[in-house]
Formats: sequence, structure tokens, C-alpha cells
Amino acid sequence: MYIRSYLNQVAGEITERPLPSFSSDSEYFLWKKSKQRQFKQMLGIDTFFNKPRTPLNVTITGTLQSDTHRIEKIYYESLPGLYVTAHLYVPNDVEVPAPALIYLCGHSLSQKINYQDHPRKFAQLGFVTLIIDTIQFGEVQGMHHGTYAHGQFQWISKGYTPAATEVWNAVRGIDLMTERQEVDPDKIGITGHSGGGAISWWTACCDDRIKAAAASSGTGTIASQVRERTIDTHCDCIFPNNPYGWSLIESYALMAPRPMLIISPDRDRNYTIDSVQFVYEKLKALYCDLGCKEKIQLFDFHAHHSYSSASRKAAFSWFLQHLKGEGHHPVSDIDGKREGEEELLVYQGKQPANDESTSVQEWLIALSQQPSITTPQELTAVKENVIQKLKQESFAAFPNYSIPLAMETKQKYFTNEDSWHHTFSIISEYSWRITGFLQGEDMQVSHSPTAIYLQSPGGGDGFKFHHIPMIHDLPSSWLQAMLEVRGVGESAWGPEINWHVRRSLALTGRTVASLRVWDVLRGVQALRSMPEVHPDKIVIAAEKDMTVPALYAALLDQRIYAVILKDPPASQDIPSNPNGNDHLIEMINALRHTDLPQVAGLIWPTKLIFLGNRPKSYRWSEAVHKKLGEPGGAWRVQELAGFNIL
Repeated sequence: MYIRSYLNQVAGEITERPLPSFSSDSEYFLWKKSKQRQFKQMLGIDTFFNKPRTPLNVTITGTLQSDTHRIEKIYYESLPGLYVTAHLYVPNDVEVPAPALIYLCGHSLSQKINYQDHPRKFAQLGFVTLIIDTIQFGEVQGMHHGTYAHGQFQWISKGYTPAATEVWNAVRGIDLMTERQEVDPDKIGITGHSGGGAISWWTACCDDRIKAAAASSGTGTIASQVRERTIDTHCDCIFPNNPYGWSLIESYALMAPRPMLIISPDRDRNYTIDSVQFVYEKLKALYCDLGCKEKIQLFDFHAHHSYSSASRKAAFSWFLQHLKGEGHHPVSDIDGKREGEEELLVYQGKQPANDESTSVQEWLIALSQQPSITTPQELTAVKENVIQKLKQESFAAFPNYSIPLAMETKQKYFTNEDSWHHTFSIISEYSWRITGFLQGEDMQVSHSPTAIYLQSPGGGDGFKFHHIPMIHDLPSSWLQAMLEVRGVGESAWGPEINWHVRRSLALTGRTVASLRVWDVLRGVQALRSMPEVHPDKIVIAAEKDMTVPALYAALLDQRIYAVILKDPPASQDIPSNPNGNDHLIEMINALRHTDLPQVAGLIWPTKLIFLGNRPKSYRWSEAVHKKLGEPGGAWRVQELAGFNIL
């Protein structure tokens, strides 16, 4: 199986997975409450929902007055130091609390200035409207394009996505609106286009104070994003972090039974119309089951990734109906009048000091800290907790059913009178086969210690030579094996597709490194089934990026005798090249619970051997092994010749 075939199969299965059936409205709301809690955790903003909100510290820097409304130029702190620039459009004739809207901008250099027509029209229709800038554009200077343009694939290990920041900024925008005397807090809606359309979904999924929503060009399926490669056109903020492998439809379902208008052009390069219609049909069935089929609609039209006059008017009418209670009646389009850019700037060149929006990706998600371990009992407790969290959030995509190895012998021969070589392949998952070989110096051998070398990408054809890197100096009584995990050797894909593969896998709840962990576990399982191999005297050797699946496999397996590491990364919190061709070591949410040096310590009593130098970050790992002593231990050696692992 090729990687694109694998991606299409996985993405298709996720998308086709049906929503649960509910026997009653109360059963749905119980499901929704649980899923909402999980969704906030996926984003990494659950802690902010679960504690008192910090002061918004709203600052008004100026006001513009027109004949129908006024514009307050404001900024607020969604978290201490996380500043959000915004315009608040307030109708002139508000005498009693009015319905309100949050408008979320698509990606535009001028953000709220570019999209000013929409809040202007909503204000003319009687809605108090807050339009806010996103990070990276407008007046908020931060970074959205982490994996998209800057190689920040460590965001995946952190479980960070700019969607988390944008959703939280919008949630705090709702807080701001509920504090305004002009606003009816029970009649708040949300809408936006493109990135703003996606964040409209995710905010409404998190916050039930949103009573109606309309998402323009922000709806689709994982299957379409992967199959048509429309994911390649998207900024990081479009998708939530997905450790559990949800379909986007499972997330969208959290909007029910509130009114939802899906707006989509039929020639959108970012979202295929077929995928939008698929989402709509799935959600319409849910709304029908809940007895409110009229509360979800799809408005599609002939255009590219944009609004049209008709789509704008559909959104205006939607909120008039569902927030103001006005029936269907004609509504005019935007009037085309616009304020000047200089007049609308909030900061006017005076940006607040200590603005943390430029570094939010570094601190929004709380990362794990190195635990204090002084006894085997403490290590066991920490290890069990870490393994449980990793299985739930980093390795949730591991098959939860038995898969036959279906081992096939590809070649078996003798290299001289006694030396032998056995090449084999096994099924890892689906129909994906990985290849390995085992060799020894004695044809009569049985239950012998065995070292497995994990071939690195681009490491040459390991099956052409019998001189295996790193482990060739082991005693002749040892068996030597090599394993080619996915993306290596016969299953390799070209480096030019790495960027796409890494982003697509994360969308499905996987990463290259997590797939390789599973492959290593399957390879160990296969070798243990061979009579020549001692099942409890297996050593894994790896270098550079491949040390990551080696360490995590040893942690999960808990029977690996030793791990030999050469040039391991200091952490999973390191970036890649923008093209995604190095450091393929991310694992979803892993850094929320552990990091490579911690894993190296937690594998005790598995022995830890560094071949050559090692990063200073592993001093903690060595200290744990030293403190706990035998049967574990940590060594630094320059070569394996003469070193007795056993």
C-alpha cells in the first residue's frame, strides 16, 4: 500500500463513520455534553473554561459615528497579555437590549477593515456586532501558518492549533458582548467567512451561548480534504487538534439543535461542494431526529471561494429570522459605503506593551514537566499514567482489534557454511506490509538475544548488505535484525510529499512517528514468534529521528531488554524545515504528557545505552536509571565492540 492510498482509506473510513443514533433528545444532550467537554480538551482550552475568567480590560481608543450606527474601536485581553483588536458596531436606535453577532474574519491582510461591510450591514439591521482580528493579520501580529509555512510540526506534539486561540478570543468576545447593556445575552449569533467560517463552527461547538450561526466557506470533510488535497490550501487554524480521530461531522454535530446555515460556493478550491453537501445531509438527518429539520439549511451558489450578494443576503435573513424572530422577507445587500483604513485602526501605531499574541503558540498549551522519581513504585505510577494518556491521545488510532501478522518469507539463504539470512514481511495494519530481516552466525541457534536496527529514511538498501549499522559489533552469538517501518525502504515515499503527509495524518489523528511506533511493536511481535529469538532479550537500536519510535515502542512494550540510541533529538519540541523533510518526530499531544528524555527515563528497567554523545536533556533520564539501579541502568559508550549488554 502506498501512503496516499493509506491516507485516502483512513480519511474515508473516518468520514463515513455514522453519528450515533439517539432514542430521545435527552440522550443526545448527554452525548453532546460529554463530546463538548472532550472537544475543549482537544483544542487545549478546557482549563480556561473550567476556571474564573480573567479581566477583559476593554480599552476604547476611538469612536466613529454614522447616521445608522457608531463604531467603537477597542481592544481586549482574552488572556493576560493576549490582546484582541476589534470594532464594535452599535445601532443608533438601541432602546432595549438587542440581538448581537460575533463576526470572524477570513484571512486578509486588513481583516476587520476588509470585512467591514458585514458588521456595518448587521448594525443597520439592528444587531450589535463585534468584528475581531485574527492572529497574524490585521493589527494582531502572531503566527497562524505554523505547519503550513514555517515547519512548526512540533505544534502537533503540543496539541496546539491556532484554532484554539481564535476560538478562545471569540469566546471572550461573547463575554464582552454579554457585559454590554445594549446586548440581549440570550440572542447572540456568530458568522464569518473562510477561516472565520471554520472558527464560527468551532466556537459554536464550544459555547452554547451562541444561539444561531452561519458559516461561509468553512465546511467540509476529512475525506475530501485528503483525497482532493484541499488541505494543502489551508492555514493551521482551519482544523481542531484531533487526537481521537473524530470526523469533522462529529464536531459539527455539537451545533445541534441550534439554527445553522451552511454557505458554500460550488467552485471553492478549499472545500469541494460534494463534501459540503455530504456534511449537510448527515447533519440534516440529525436535526430531523431532534425534530428541528428547519433549523439547518445549505445555501450553495455558483462562485469561487467568496461571498456573493445572494449568500450575504441569505446570512442576513437567517439571523433576522432566528435572533430577531422576523419572518422571511426581502433584505437588501451591503450598501458599499466604507470607512477609511486609517480611521479604523485601533492601535493607531501605539501597540500595547508586553503583547503575548506573538508567542501564544509557546504558552497557551501547558506542557509536561519532568516528574520527581526516586523509587520503582513512583516510576511505575508515573509510567502507567503516561502510557494511559498516550494511548488515549497520541496512539488512539492504534488498531483495537487483533490483526494477523500474516508473515511471509521473502528469502532464506546461507551466506557461508553456518551464517544464515531470513527476509520476511508482515502486515502492520490494513494491507500495509513492512519488511525486515533476521540473520545469525549459527544455523542451530535458538532463543538467542536479538538486536533490531530501525532503518532510517534514505539509509540505503539495507537488504543489499548484511553489515547492519550500529549493531554489527555485537557478539556473534547475537542475532541481528533490521526493520523497515513505514516511509522507509520498500514503503518509502518521496520527500516532496512529506509536508502533505504530515499535515494529512494529523487531521486523521495520526503522525508518521506514531505509525512507526506501531510498526516497531508489530516487528517485535513478529520476532518474538520466531524460535530463534529469545522473547525477553530483544534490543532496539536506532539513530536520529528513528530513536523516537524506538523509545516509545520500548515504553509501551515494557519487555524490551535494552534501547541503543545514537544522536537522539533533544526533545520533540523542535521545528522542522518548512518543507517538512526533517524531524518527522511529532506525535499528537505527546508533549502535554511527556517528552523524549522523560520516556528514556520511564523505560526503566529497560537498559538505556547512548552510542556516542547525547543531548544534555537526557541527564534526567540517566539520573533516574542511576537512582533506581539494576536491573536497569544507563551507559554512554563510543562503540558496542567489547561492551557487554547482557
